[in-house]
Amino acid sequence: MSDLLRNAHYFLSNVGWRDLLDVVVVALLLYQLLKLIRGTQAVQLLLGLGVIFAVGFTAQALHLHLLEFIFQNGTQAIVIAAIVLFQPELRRALDQVGRLGAFRTLFGQHASAAVSHVVEEVLRAGQSLSEKRTGALVVFERSTGLENIAATGVHINGEVTAEMLATLFVPGSPLHDGAVIIRGDSIIGAGCILPLSQAPIEDRSLGTRHRAALGVSEETDALVVVVSEESGAISVATGARLLRNLTPTQLRDLLGGRLPRSTADQAIVAA
Repeated sequence: MSDLLRNAHYFLSNVGWRDLLDVVVVALLLYQLLKLIRGTQAVQLLLGLGVIFAVGFTAQALHLHLLEFIFQNGTQAIVIAAIVLFQPELRRALDQVGRLGAFRTLFGQHASAAVSHVVEEVLRAGQSLSEKRTGALVVFERSTGLENIAATGVHINGEVTAEMLATLFVPGSPLHDGAVIIRGDSIIGAGCILPLSQAPIEDRSLGTRHRAALGVSEETDALVVVVSEESGAISVATGARLLRNLTPTQLRDLLGGRLPRSTADQAIVAA
């Protein structure tokens, strides 16, 4: 016990402020990395890579020469494969760093009055489209930029109103099957094509719109409102999760960032 205390005292006496700063920075980076990949396919990919490296270390410890040779000569290929596999997560991370999303949130990117106006207009449009069973996809850009997705549709610089949204999703119109992108209090694109989620979904009733909503929520931090054409049900995709059959009150609270955790957990369908 005395040796343990002596060693602990020696260790603490040699720890400087730079060492503490180093540990804090690394911890923050790891925390942000875990937040970035949480709920995405990257978790399964990381586990797979972990198993591969565990086999490599085991081969080295047991002197399995063939496996050692394969891992020694395949390390570069594994690194390149990891970059390709984690491309969506890496792109999202670099985009968030470049846009300084945390600082934008800290200093307030948009006035609360403008946000409330957008929420109410989207809520009115969602209720109207739901009653008519008109399919719709409305994507809210947050800290991750969606300019590359907006470029797949028609560029629009218009005010967010329920009438505008209802017009864009009129059945049979050229922009009906695409998504509307909202940045701040403006519509920046319509008829946009979203990436489809490749994650397995148990509920076969979920169609292409829901897969598209999940897909963009896997690759970015966007929040996506989905109106089902079949049932008129309103859902929201965020963080690679789908919150289904939301009431108008739940939708308003969610868009305003005030949805209680218990309510969200009841409505979540894992992607």
